[in-house]
Amino acid sequence: MIPLLSVSDLSVGFGRKAEANEVVRGVSFDLADGETLAIVGESGSGKSVTALSINRLVDFGGGKITGGSIRLRRGDGGVLDLAGAAEPQLTKIRGAEIGMIFQEPMTSLNPVLSIGTQIAESFRLHRGLTGRQALAAAKDALDRVRMPDAARRLKYTPNQLSGGMLQRVMIATALACNPRLLIADEPTTALDVTVQAQIMALLAELKRETGMSMIFITHDIGLVAGIADKVMVMQNGQAVEQGELNQILDHPQHGYTQHLLHAVPHFASGKATRSDGRREKAPDAEPALKVDGLVVRYPVRSGLFGRATGAVHAVDGVDFELMPGETLAIVGESGSGKSTTARAVLGLVRSTRGSFSASVRKAATRQSALPIQMVFQNPYASLNPRLTIESILAEPVIASGGRVNAETRARITTLLKRVGLPENSLERYPHEFSGGQRQRLCIARALMLNPSVVVLDEAVSALDVSVQARVLELLVDLQREFGLAYLFISHDMAVVERIAHRIAVIYAGQIVEIGDAKSVLSTPRHAYTKKLIAAVPTIERRRQRFELDTRQVPSLVRPLGFEPEPAKWDVFGPDHRVRIEA
Repeated sequence: MIPLLSVSDLSVGFGRKAEANEVVRGVSFDLADGETLAIVGESGSGKSVTALSINRLVDFGGGKITGGSIRLRRGDGGVLDLAGAAEPQLTKIRGAEIGMIFQEPMTSLNPVLSIGTQIAESFRLHRGLTGRQALAAAKDALDRVRMPDAARRLKYTPNQLSGGMLQRVMIATALACNPRLLIADEPTTALDVTVQAQIMALLAELKRETGMSMIFITHDIGLVAGIADKVMVMQNGQAVEQGELNQILDHPQHGYTQHLLHAVPHFASGKATRSDGRREKAPDAEPALKVDGLVVRYPVRSGLFGRATGAVHAVDGVDFELMPGETLAIVGESGSGKSTTARAVLGLVRSTRGSFSASVRKAATRQSALPIQMVFQNPYASLNPRLTIESILAEPVIASGGRVNAETRARITTLLKRVGLPENSLERYPHEFSGGQRQRLCIARALMLNPSVVVLDEAVSALDVSVQARVLELLVDLQREFGLAYLFISHDMAVVERIAHRIAVIYAGQIVEIGDAKSVLSTPRHAYTKKLIAAVPTIERRRQRFELDTRQVPSLVRPLGFEPEPAKWDVFGPDHRVRIEA
């Protein structure tokens, strides 16, 4: 039988002389009905360009197919070569027959239109729905991807949603018309493990119902093991190895495939937790950071005069201590309050009540040290593109009222060398560095004022797996050297397992379980922690059947004056507490 999609000797280039600037060369593969092909590789390997070429979206980014063919079997049985198809033909195919989930939802959604309007557009164009029918279908699409308060969020614009929520919007849009071929470009990178499992369940359910085929681009080998039938490994624009799932995972032949499999952190249910470098809490020891009763609420307004009718309880009574030399990981779903907690501690969002304090260490320069610094998720957006690296690293000193003197320059040079970058980097600009190098620069900048606490908000989630491994090693080494305390925000349980000494699990704005990392991961006590751990993909779970959970995520909106009951805890061992549900 003719395959649904047949790509033969595909080559893609960019610029005026595309043939001389090819970034994809000689890629070939076939995809049958109901089959899933996983394309894996690091940034720059050509996997996303290959995907964008299939529906010719690469044309809009300055790319050009310089050779090969892309044959799609149409619904009527005919075959169309997309490589040479006219734009009107492609317009009818995009969205209806070939759906696509993009990696960066913020750049893929119109910032001035509500998400309801943007999702409804697919139903208007391809199903002929109008007005309320299209909006009702949009709400159903959001419900399918477990968007909390879906009806209310239809009116939101993209800037009002978190990265994880925005990716759910993208997925809902792509699945709106039940396409025969779905191209998913890192669709779950920004999502926590439970929502990731639900998205995988939804994709699997659609496959069973419609026979949909899928091209799944990812760096998560655990996800590949759970969903793929075939795997293609790309490096430097070429397919270096491809074959059946078990063959690639169990008997990789190419050195690059072996490297990828070795670099990916594998979740080991607490067996790989850290036991080195942690400073045990002495009776009179001063915490590097202490948070007591932290509450963050946002008013919900409605009516003609915009009166407050309720409040979003983003963070509700969070308490923890972080000791010098210790890493506390905060894990939970998107919207659970983990990033809001970190930002409140930094003063980036205003807390409603509660207290927090951080110890101040002796400054490395004559300027006064700031006790808490932050490394953000996106290294590309965290550095001013118009400043040299020397100016970027000097920014914290200037912002704290200091001057760039010989002592400051010596600190810059020392930290630059310590994060593994050459001294000649100082006169260069951020665009001249890779993602991993930029994140190293962000780490160096955070250490300029010798903080006692560094907040890492999804600091390695945007990096390739091998780069991620090196940055994690750097963080561990710096912690040992400087006695840093890390507040590590993450949705990746395998990464958390390798860097955390202690773990706090946040659900609906409250800590529901906290304690020693090994104890929490190996013997979770709270139902939500168990759910988180059960959802972690691993390389051992082949072609896993994800079960779709249709239960609604609880809303964080509460009526005015509502106060939760004081927390009650069960204690399991010397450092493991679990919240007792009311």
